[in-house]
Amino acid sequence: MNTVRLSSEDNVVTAISPLEVGQEGATQLIPRGHKMATADIARGAAVRKYAQVIGYAAEQIAKGAHVHTHNLEFRNVDTEYEFSTNLRPVAPATQPDCFMGYRRATGRVGTRNHIAVLTSVNCSATAARMIAEHFTPDLLAAYPNVDGVTAFVHGTGCAMGGDGTGFELLQRTLWGYARNPNVGGVLMAGLGCEMMQIDWLIEAYGLTPGPLFQSMNIQDVGGLRATVEMGIRKIEAMLPLVNDVERVPCPASELMVALQCGGSDAWSGITANPAVGHACDLLVAQGGTGVLAETPEIYGAEHLLTARAVDRAVGDRLIDLIKWWEDYTDRNRGNMDNNPSPGNKQGGLTTILEKSLGAAAKGGTSPLTGVFKYAEPITARGFTFMDSPGYDPASVTGQIASGCNLVCFTTGRGSAFGSKPAPTMKVATNTRMYQRLTSDMDVNAGRILSDGASVEDVGREIYDMWLRMASGEMSKSEAQGLGDYEFVPWQVGAVM
Repeated sequence: MNTVRLSSEDNVVTAISPLEVGQEGATQLIPRGHKMATADIARGAAVRKYAQVIGYAAEQIAKGAHVHTHNLEFRNVDTEYEFSTNLRPVAPATQPDCFMGYRRATGRVGTRNHIAVLTSVNCSATAARMIAEHFTPDLLAAYPNVDGVTAFVHGTGCAMGGDGTGFELLQRTLWGYARNPNVGGVLMAGLGCEMMQIDWLIEAYGLTPGPLFQSMNIQDVGGLRATVEMGIRKIEAMLPLVNDVERVPCPASELMVALQCGGSDAWSGITANPAVGHACDLLVAQGGTGVLAETPEIYGAEHLLTARAVDRAVGDRLIDLIKWWEDYTDRNRGNMDNNPSPGNKQGGLTTILEKSLGAAAKGGTSPLTGVFKYAEPITARGFTFMDSPGYDPASVTGQIASGCNLVCFTTGRGSAFGSKPAPTMKVATNTRMYQRLTSDMDVNAGRILSDGASVEDVGREIYDMWLRMASGEMSKSEAQGLGDYEFVPWQVGAVM
């Protein structure tokens, strides 16, 4: 067979390889990864994939025809939500799994041991980068337990309302990175007159200045050069203290994995995302936490998640996020179907509904235990959700700020994404792309189609790599040094 049908209720199939006229009943050329109608579909009738509506026929579609952007239209979701009707209790794992992690004084566990140079405002970004760049691999060789000194810089922090959503998002993000368990020491650098005052951040979030948490402002220190020199001295004093922390055996329950996708294609929801979902279920069975995000990319699939919510309050929080995004896109003269991207569409995805149904599969089948704001600390165990845009760097930044100590990123078109201080592993949706980008991909979920591997086998492979990465094994993006430029706090609100 050269096509795959995902449900008996579907009226389209997906082409595993390009279909010529006459193949599998095709009446037109069907590109690889694209949809073909398996029955006549009347104009205005629902088109179904995953046994769910992915759009409506914009014209009469004949059996065997190519179904894509030219004849499939999006309509806003109007769904009757059910709550807690599809709860599948998680059976605890019979054998507890462990990894070698960094146990912090707070009780939380890191998978890496970074020193973070955080900036309160873009005006101190150059100083922060100069400080971090001083600490070359040769200098850090004397501190084998330190994974690096990394500058996390951004393009905002001033000319923003001090009591608005954007200000709160940035505050939570900076605080979250300072408190992430993969960070052993923090240096915060500011200009001095910005809206995002370091002293306010310290007071608001109860951060405790000391040997492993230092701060400074360029205006107080006496200029750029003096600030860089002082920052270097402060980190030189931190390095022996951060290096004194050693890896110890820790239970898998201490893992919090960011579930992410980017450069998606038609195979994302068929191979890689379901495999990551199975890995998430394995982690949840160990008492660990998976964090799904990208709210616009569950639009149209949120009803599947509310049915898995542990209670009505959790489900309502998810629906409130959906309503906020509908209003947000409306007042900015957009619509939810602005996502998927051109690359997604080239890969066979047509509407946001189709993309979302595949993206939600990363969450597996476990109950949804909590829904959180962007960069808000994740306090629930199990499968959770964090609000974020679909833009990968901004979404992952929020997940790391929320406490994630690993990132798992699926891609079909290909991606060179990486992150710090939580490392990213990447899962390819198809074998062709995996072979083309093998230096960037960690796992080939395309084997599910090309080699007949099961979703469960690939999911186990992903989960096992999480444990190895948590113990220090580098992912391919980490080994290539990615992550220095992928810190992208979500910006919402007016710039004044």
